Amino acid sequence: MKPTVLYIEDHPDNMTLVRRILHSESYALLEARTGFQGISIAENQDVDLILLDINLPDIDGYEVARRLRTSKKSILAHIPIVAVTANAMRGDDQKVFSAGVDIYMTKPINIQKLLDTVEGFIHKKTRGLKS
Repeated sequence: MKPTVLYIEDHPDNMTLVRRILHSESYALLEARTGFQGISIAENQDVDLILLDINLPDIDGYEVARRLRTSKKSILAHIPIVAVTANAMRGDDQKVFSAGVDIYMTKPINIQKLLDTVEGFIHKKTRGLKS
């Protein structure tokens, strides 16, 4: 079964880029255009990793991360969340970490860094299941 990544992103160009990257590496991708849609998908489907934009049209990514970490679906407290955001001001990284995000990446998306990050989390999870 393909590892599944949920990408919560409202900008179509960023979604298209990540879709192409992940599909080229045989990942399954679930797509959400709003924070509430992303939370719903995460709570109703099995995901291995969440890529999360911070600037969303309904609720911001900080609130999405907090809600995922405290969801009734307890596994979401442990699913890796990677913030992929244009927010690169001093202190933005601490805000995402405080919300429960594991890794902070800035846009524009660095393709190799994104792949390395996704593969690192997916392989870590796979190794943990085999132990």
